[in-house]
Amino acid sequence: MAAFGSLFAEEATFVNRFGHYVRGVNEIVALHVPIHETIYRDSTLDNELIDVFHIADGVAVVHFWSRLTAGAAHPAGPHEVDTLILAVLARQNETWRIRALENVTLTNPRTGEAILRA
Repeated sequence: MAAFGSLFAEEATFVNRFGHYVRGVNEIVALHVPIHETIYRDSTLDNELIDVFHIADGVAVVHFWSRLTAGAAHPAGPHEVDTLILAVLARQNETWRIRALENVTLTNPRTGEAILRA
């Protein structure tokens, strides 16, 4: 979780795939600790960059796909979930940090069922 937290600016915001909003790196880490100690303890993420759009010097908007592969520790058992992530990054002292991140689960709009991208 220390490595995860180091990706974020101190005042960053995070919206998880369920719409839970938190502000501040400590709150972001605190949101993730319980699930990574339990249901996601044997999960992996595979991220694929879609695009990077520089909106000002030292500020960029990044979109990427993220596939969560949950393991046997998850109550639903092993499965995969695809999300689309939008992140705003800013350069601080020559290091890029996430200032805002939003994670959206891909779902069928008619049924609400999670879908995987092709």
